[in-house]
Amino acid sequence: MAKEYSRTRRVGEQMQRELAALIQREIKDPRLGMVTVSGVEVARDYSVAKVFVTVLGGDADVATALDILNAAAGFLRHELGQRMRLRTVPHLKFLFDESIKRGSDLSRLIDEALAGEQNQPEDD
Repeated sequence: MAKEYSRTRRVGEQMQRELAALIQREIKDPRLGMVTVSGVEVARDYSVAKVFVTVLGGDADVATALDILNAAAGFLRHELGQRMRLRTVPHLKFLFDESIKRGSDLSRLIDEALAGEQNQPEDD
């Protein structure tokens, strides 16, 4: 059985909280819209952290936000090092979290199926 790496999970959760605050307060780029940090996956050796974000807006907003965040990754990593007591602060890689979009698409499909079901006459 694989060992549960609870420390990496706890570090990821702490990084998620810290990054959410840092992005909201410290990143001053006006092109960056409403960004939410939805999760952080830290590698076992703490070399890389995948930071999953959701962005309010369209696909162009997502690409712009990811570019801004990946450009600011060094600054955010430095600030994380100041706030968290870690020997090694992972390199940050920002990725778009598709789960919110997939969830809304599935919800829309279910609603359409239910609406189509209600419009059909019932057979006795």
